[in-house]
Amino acid sequence: MEIFKFCKIKKLLGLLFLVATISCKEQPKNVQQIADEIKVDYLAESEKIFDDRMAWWRDASFGMFIHWGPYAVPAGIHNGKETDHIGEWIMNDLQIPISEYEAYAKQFNPKEFDAKKWAKIMKDAGMKYVVITSKHHDGFALWDSKISNYDIVDHSVYGKDLLKALSKACKEEGIKFGLYHSIMDWHHPMAQGKNYPNYDERDSLRINPEFPKYYENYLKAQLKELIENYDPEIIWFDGEWIPSYTHEMGLELYQYLRELKPSIIINNRVDKGRQGMQGMNSSEGKYIGDFGTPEQEILESSPDVDWESCMTMNDTWGFKINDHNWKSTKTLVHNLIDVVAKGGNYLLNVGPNANGEIPKASIERLSEIGKWIHVNGEAIYHTEKLKHHFKQGESIRYIKKKNSATIYAVSLEKPKHNLINLKYVKPIQGSKIYLLGFDEPLTYSFTEKNGLNIKIDKEVFKAVGETYAYTLKIKGEERSGF
Repeated sequence: MEIFKFCKIKKLLGLLFLVATISCKEQPKNVQQIADEIKVDYLAESEKIFDDRMAWWRDASFGMFIHWGPYAVPAGIHNGKETDHIGEWIMNDLQIPISEYEAYAKQFNPKEFDAKKWAKIMKDAGMKYVVITSKHHDGFALWDSKISNYDIVDHSVYGKDLLKALSKACKEEGIKFGLYHSIMDWHHPMAQGKNYPNYDERDSLRINPEFPKYYENYLKAQLKELIENYDPEIIWFDGEWIPSYTHEMGLELYQYLRELKPSIIINNRVDKGRQGMQGMNSSEGKYIGDFGTPEQEILESSPDVDWESCMTMNDTWGFKINDHNWKSTKTLVHNLIDVVAKGGNYLLNVGPNANGEIPKASIERLSEIGKWIHVNGEAIYHTEKLKHHFKQGESIRYIKKKNSATIYAVSLEKPKHNLINLKYVKPIQGSKIYLLGFDEPLTYSFTEKNGLNIKIDKEVFKAVGETYAYTLKIKGEERSGF
């Protein structure tokens, strides 16, 4: 009798009960045979199931990216030499030997880390989800991995599980928890190559015959740990460009993770289709992944696929002590509006320091973004792009509320002469138009020839105050043929 083996089958889309109730009276089928018969092909998911799975992510619009690890210790400077590249790549860019970099990992001691404070910062900023580096290219894990001792609990003086604390705090604040995970690994001998234990960047550009062992026994094993112990809603891959990682591995890994958690959302870097920093899959070939990943840029158009623009607040992802080139809050708010108008999500990065503190400049900007969203958030969440027009000129962005006749026209600049003209919206006759942040309806006129003209008196601007963008709320429809 093999009934106890059934315990090994987990999370097969609610079909466990089918296995558990199979009769054991007459030579039951092998457990693996049963699993194969009811196995779902997630590579052939229907459009409806895909839409249902992606619904919360599409409605969320705004999330926090966190790049954090031992690279925060040197903070961009090693042996007196400063990298001119991003902070988290310092091991690669300054060719730090593995043994020397391990010393930074040993020193990593973020005593000021406060998971509840971080989660509150996200929530107050209006962010609905977070993606944090569980393991970056340097191979160091921010959780208590049983697959390796090169982690925050076993290798560093800190000795506590960072992901466990943050996942708990985020879920308490209603923030969806996601994990970044690097496919390539500069530390692991089977991923690193022949020069181990002395890191050489050329190794990652060669096909490593041992990489399949790393993929099967280490990469997949750690991902299984993460899904089973931290229940993430998103897995965000990176480092897929190395030659040792193949398209076939990407397909298999996607299927494997969806079997572990069917509802999980996985970015397109699980596969090999991404075209450079623009982050969208090539139209040639069939590549897997739930959303595209433009990096440090916003798409110029509004594609009919899911996408998320990930961007930094300064010039680096991981903490660099001398990087003070901060984007203004106005720029960040305008980026958010532009992304949402084009049907995408905005994943905005913070790079905490080695003490566990998010930089003050980041916190200040997130707080200001949150104040703007507190007034204008209905134009950000649960929205979609218009069918034909996402913009008018350089200063107007159009956004539509889902399942509604409401269209938002967001002006990135204060309208001149207290009058704003909108070409692509026709209001419902007799409906009222509002400027978010002001309770009284505005005066407007509409003709087919001149479009929609809205008057905004000085008293309205005075009541609303100076802000980063002005949101008009209109009941109407898009004028596609204008």
